[in-house]
Amino acid sequence: MIEIDDKIVSADILRECFACDLGKCKGICCVEGDAGAPLELEEVDELEENYQAYAPYMTEQGRREVERQGFMVVDSDGDYTTPLVNNAECAYAFEENGITFCAIERAYREGKCSFLKPISCHLYPIRVMKFSNGTYGLNYHRWGVCHDAVECGRKIGLPIYKALKEPIIRRFGEEFYHALECAEELIKEQENK
Repeated sequence: MIEIDDKIVSADILRECFACDLGKCKGICCVEGDAGAPLELEEVDELEENYQAYAPYMTEQGRREVERQGFMVVDSDGDYTTPLVNNAECAYAFEENGITFCAIERAYREGKCSFLKPISCHLYPIRVMKFSNGTYGLNYHRWGVCHDAVECGRKIGLPIYKALKEPIIRRFGEEFYHALECAEELIKEQENK
């Protein structure tokens, strides 16, 4: 573990490699699992405010589930998560040419929505925990459905944190990202001694 300001970072985020390979995984992370994607409280407002912009990209079932369950649900741990369709796929997901995509992100990328997507989705496979003392823990979440992403990342030598530069900066800022770069260099130096 590495401590940077108020963040405790798993060294695996700097050492392990990862690069999404949608051609192989088909976006299965938006379909598999036993709960929706984690949401931060302020993201629920963003989801509601931008609904008309991204709703046309959603499936009819997804829109029905949002109308029935709301923009978020509380999971068995008491955390806010995205609603699911048939206890499987995210209500905000849609399929195109056999690949599952995020309706929110599609609307954002097309300039129709001001909200990119939940930060937990953007940061995946990094999971962020907020501790009672105000510090954050950043961990690498290993999941079998991402096996192809691990292999792809290893082939091109792309550490997790570099693959997730945009969402890390979005969530924690450029200064924190640069601190991760320095931490990676220190780890390399120590390992080469």
